[in-house]
Amino acid sequence: MAKYSKGAQKKVKRAMHEKKSGQLKSGRSGKKVKSRKQAIAIGLSEARKSGAKVPKKKSA
Repeated sequence: MAKYSKGAQKKVKRAMHEKKSGQLKSGRSGKKVKSRKQAIAIGLSEARKSGAKVPKKKSA
């Protein structure tokens, strides 16, 4: 199974918490995030930018 660092887990946890409270917004459009998958993706994206250990995205 894929290994995620503690930093990555914290980012995803924060994103999920924001989603539940209705505070999480998506990138440029700034619309509220409604799906759980999108919240996880945003958390992982932020973790990648901050340099946390996150497995590579699957290529299409």
